[in-house]
Amino acid sequence: MFLEGIRDAEALGEAARRAHEAGKPVIAYKFGRSNAGRQLAQSHSGAIAGGDRSVGAYFRHHGILRVDMLETLFEMAPLVGGRRPVRGRRVSVVTTTGGGAATVADRLGALGLDLVGPGDALRERLSALGVELGGGPLVDLTMAGTRKEVYAAALETLLEGDDCDAVVAVVGSSGQFHPELAVAPIVEADPGGKFLAAFIAPEAPESLRRLTAAGKACFRTPEACADAVHAALAWRPPTRIAGTAPPNIGALLREDAGDERGASRVFAALGVEQARSVVLPNADDPVPADLPYPVAVKVLSPDIAHKADVGGIQLGVGNADEIRGAVVDIQTAVEETAPQARINGYLVQVMETGLQEVLVGFRRDPEVGPVAGVGVGGALAEIYGDVAVRLAPVDAATAREMIDEVKGLAPLRGYRGAPKGDLDALAQAVAALSTLALSEPAVAEAEINPLLVHREGEGVVAVDGLIRLA
Repeated sequence: MFLEGIRDAEALGEAARRAHEAGKPVIAYKFGRSNAGRQLAQSHSGAIAGGDRSVGAYFRHHGILRVDMLETLFEMAPLVGGRRPVRGRRVSVVTTTGGGAATVADRLGALGLDLVGPGDALRERLSALGVELGGGPLVDLTMAGTRKEVYAAALETLLEGDDCDAVVAVVGSSGQFHPELAVAPIVEADPGGKFLAAFIAPEAPESLRRLTAAGKACFRTPEACADAVHAALAWRPPTRIAGTAPPNIGALLREDAGDERGASRVFAALGVEQARSVVLPNADDPVPADLPYPVAVKVLSPDIAHKADVGGIQLGVGNADEIRGAVVDIQTAVEETAPQARINGYLVQVMETGLQEVLVGFRRDPEVGPVAGVGVGGALAEIYGDVAVRLAPVDAATAREMIDEVKGLAPLRGYRGAPKGDLDALAQAVAALSTLALSEPAVAEAEINPLLVHREGEGVVAVDGLIRLA
């Protein structure tokens, strides 16, 4: 498929699932991967989980293979035709030309795939044929690979062994001068359960013709070859939407979900712990005597998505007098920077600490429908753009997969001895927020940012968030 846009996500997704059940892989090239010209949502989630990330989540959810290059779309079908997805990202490159293979290997590595060099079984088999392999990530047969029996033995061992999930067979100039020898082992090879791709450098029309006639996937550029292998190894079977409708939160959504106070009530009803807070209508209202310090003071307004942008928040406030002063300062700043904004009062919130700030988001994408996201949180979340996205709702197991994909959350996974965070509680929060996909009235977007993650077993707590109805 060459797609400019997705006009009926439900129908296309169902068609892709029927195709998968019938054993027909679906490959897609989506034109226009940038967000240029699109109206971004108000939340950080809209900016970093929208557009192309949502489309990628949609393809993955429905078992559609996605390629990045148009030429890959034309050349890839034999690579996956009649096959099923595999688990793994290991690729072995067997070659008779160091330079040609290096161009493919470089691209494979840049795409995050694991290059696997020759294993013991391969070394032993080729040693019996008088070939001693060197080290490194390639199976380099440059000095002996034009011998059909050598190349065939290497290819057969890789395809039958357990060391890799895909094999890229690279042929050098012998593909031009001796096609009957150079590509014969590839033509005759049985891929079994693996993906087998071929690349010839320089281009050799007769060898390409022979490979194509034999139903083998062959590529004319190293970039397209690597793109196809990457797409094949990223391929997953279609998954089903997981999750149940949220508790009866319709009344809460209709009341005042437009400001942070209303949003926190909804999140609490979904089971996400909220930081302790009180609301002051104005600076003259009494402050509870038992309020622990320090606190944050924030403006409550359905018209302000990012309070820091308009001077609508002060942190580290230490006593009741400072709270009253902060309210006056915030009111003055908001009236100057956002004079049209409605002010519903001022939220005084106990400041929490945690191991890391996380963003948990939900949005209703205009192309693919409801999506859930989790990523690095805080004021700079949009700059980092480090987020994992799935179609919503998701269950806790899927949420854990998402968390594991976010590089910036490595400290919570115990990276380099860091104390582990409560990832189970974080996954539950992601899953809970994603159930807004089933809510009535419909939610356009929702976000908790930041959600503070405590140590393992100690839970999470939300300290800011927003909800916008569709």
